[in-house]
Amino acid sequence: MTNTPTHIATEVYIGALGRSVETHWDYHAYLMFFVWAVLVPLCITIMRFHKPPPSPKGIRRDVSLWHREWWFFSVHKYGLFFAMFLAVGGGIVAYIASGGFSGSVHAYFGSLTLLMGLGQINSSQMRGSRGGKYRVGADPDDSTTWQGDQYNHTPRRRMFEAVHRTCGYFTFVFAIGAIGSGLMQFTLPILTGLFLATMLAWLIAWVLYEYFERAYDGYRVAHGYGLEHPYNKDREFL
Repeated sequence: MTNTPTHIATEVYIGALGRSVETHWDYHAYLMFFVWAVLVPLCITIMRFHKPPPSPKGIRRDVSLWHREWWFFSVHKYGLFFAMFLAVGGGIVAYIASGGFSGSVHAYFGSLTLLMGLGQINSSQMRGSRGGKYRVGADPDDSTTWQGDQYNHTPRRRMFEAVHRTCGYFTFVFAIGAIGSGLMQFTLPILTGLFLATMLAWLIAWVLYEYFERAYDGYRVAHGYGLEHPYNKDREFL
């Protein structure tokens, strides 16, 4: 059962159809719940906690959707692309159904979430080249073939990691605010219960992942854990 406040539009006029269409805000709510409370955390969790353990030579083949050892990265990348496709679509439909920007707390949180999410997609282009001493195509005896933004941990790579990771945290914070404020203005008891249960489940899962130390260092996973690699050498005593 839902309880729709009087200030929320219950139908929208579609000029192309020549008639008004009933709005189903519960569809919007369930879609955004799936995107921001299930799909996005899942893609982040897989990227952070499901990398393979570091090895002497790391992952030798370059990133590819078709290489099994990079499955965690592929899920993170393409899963979040799909999540943003759904979120933007849901946001556009909500904007049209509301007759424009409503100015509510939920509208602000939702808009900030979408903007930050799109910014994350854009910031992924800052990633730079990979490089690596043992990657396929490099000569272990010729350092000129090892060069890459990730391998050498260049300023570009450091900027990418600082922006992409930090903004990702804030995007998730805004998303939780959007879901919470949406549920406050549009009563959906079942979804509220699902939301609270899902957040508790993620909390327990992340605590267990951290307890079992599954957050492997991405650089060591990609290139190996030896001190011959520049960024490992820089962190020798860390």
